[in-house]
Amino acid sequence: MSSKGTPAVEAATAAGIGFRLHEYRHDPAAESYALEASDALGIDPAQVHKTLILSLERVPRPELVVAVVPADASCDLKAAAMALGFKRADLAEPKEAQRSTGYVLGGISPLGQRQALPTVIDEDAQLWDTIFVSAGRRGLEIELSPHDLATLTNAVFASIAKR
Repeated sequence: MSSKGTPAVEAATAAGIGFRLHEYRHDPAAESYALEASDALGIDPAQVHKTLILSLERVPRPELVVAVVPADASCDLKAAAMALGFKRADLAEPKEAQRSTGYVLGGISPLGQRQALPTVIDEDAQLWDTIFVSAGRRGLEIELSPHDLATLTNAVFASIAKR
């Protein structure tokens, strides 16, 4: 596997969608991976999206879901849960997110995860022709249509970003 041959890139390639990869030098001291990508690539932070793994309280065990929100926003956890038919959600524990997705923090992509999780994308992503999300490792972003992302992840669009 080449350095760019992440499961996210492989999923996009296999689906036959149009996309572009953007690489930058990751700074381990960066406080926000998505804002770092925005700064490094000179892209509006509203166009760069972060992938959050949320945990829903379910019996007998929690269920994980994916929320995709702009780099310059936080996620309205209740709105994200409700968009997927649940009452409430919390951020998943980092180890749980990494184990479920197969990616490290800062490199979690909504594409190519070990197990497909229910996904919600902030509706404002549709304002852009393309958005940027992690391509599966720190320092690598994939640029694609928000509608292609939704199709590939079986996602719904909803108002889940808080600024």
